Amino acid sequence: MLKSHQLSLFPDMDLPHFSEDTSGTFADNARLPVHRWFRYSAGFSGAWAADLIARECKKRDLWVFDPFAGSGTTLIAAEQCGAESWGIDSHPFVARVAQGKLAYRSSLGEFMERAKCVLASARQRTPAPALDSYAPLIRKCYTDDALAQLDCLRRAVEAQADDSEASLLAWLSLAAILRPTSHVGTANWQYLLPNRRKARVQEPFAAFDDMTRTMLQDMRATNGLDTPRAKFTEDDARSCANVPSEKFNLVVTSPPYPNNYDYADATRLELTFFGEIRGWSDLQSNIRQHLLRSCTQHVPDRTVDLPTILSRAELAPIRDELTSVCNELGEVRLTRGGKKTYHNMVACYFLDLAEVWHSLRRVCRSPSKVCFVIGDSAPYGIYVPAIEWLGTLALSAGFKSFHFEKTRDRNIKWKNRKHRVPLCEGRLWVEG
Repeated sequence: MLKSHQLSLFPDMDLPHFSEDTSGTFADNARLPVHRWFRYSAGFSGAWAADLIARECKKRDLWVFDPFAGSGTTLIAAEQCGAESWGIDSHPFVARVAQGKLAYRSSLGEFMERAKCVLASARQRTPAPALDSYAPLIRKCYTDDALAQLDCLRRAVEAQADDSEASLLAWLSLAAILRPTSHVGTANWQYLLPNRRKARVQEPFAAFDDMTRTMLQDMRATNGLDTPRAKFTEDDARSCANVPSEKFNLVVTSPPYPNNYDYADATRLELTFFGEIRGWSDLQSNIRQHLLRSCTQHVPDRTVDLPTILSRAELAPIRDELTSVCNELGEVRLTRGGKKTYHNMVACYFLDLAEVWHSLRRVCRSPSKVCFVIGDSAPYGIYVPAIEWLGTLALSAGFKSFHFEKTRDRNIKWKNRKHRVPLCEGRLWVEG
């Protein structure tokens, strides 16, 4: 449950409690001020993060770090609790979303004026004569009328763009309405479903106006909040290159799971609309190259030298078990239609996480506490004990102990699930 002093930061909002079952998901955030500005299905509960940080604040002066900051959940929670915080993310689009959300404490009047000017300018514009200049995916996802309005909004936002936080907030307001104004369905994990039609679709000009009103409402609720502002930089968790050493004593994060979720594809609609990619092939060069390798799209066949990866010193504590699983996956894939390169993905994933643990050991003080919201996986029905292996890699990097707190079972509801291996999600707690 949220503490009373947290509730007072948003006196006009009915904040939801969180449950253990949903604390590792984005579900609660759909009703939380600021968190709700952009739906990021890979996120976790801002209410849970705020509760954890508030409790830790009572014990010591707190410096919070999130190496997979995503859309900023941990950082917003830390600001609400009065803790110093820093976050990084390597996904270029998601990093900009986080920067936009973290601008919630900027000038209310400046954003209000910018939003009014953008909408007025968009309404006065003539739609671009050649909407066909948009990529085929965009033409498939919007009617001509909807795309004409979105095009006018985009050009209005870009025409007034500058280095101000008001400009960033206006961009975020447009990014946030791209899904609600499309008639194409979206799966819970943000992948597009072009063949599924939604019953309710918002008109873009009205959606932009509604979104800015929501953002202004949340900004008013935080007016006067006098706590340290979070620092955010675009950076890679495997190196934390721009993050200072021995600074943090609490890490709250949720790294990608080894479950083949493609974080690049999950933002393909937005990336394509803003012209950052043209098609599927651009995801590899523009986005995936920056990300931790947690899906098979990162590691196509013949692009990974598996024996070399498995021989890396960072993987020594789990090498025998990891090699056995990767070899089995390599054999099973040849019997499956898709022949997905899970063997490459699993090996590269744990090498990447081993590097993350070494980077975290560098940036953390002693003592420190780390909380990973994480789950295990079973590609092709072959169990990958991610929780145990991640804890072992943390010890190898110099942390002292770990334990796991399960919050929910997974792989029990989907009718089309490919295997019956029981999976779970929870919190990996590491001390050091």
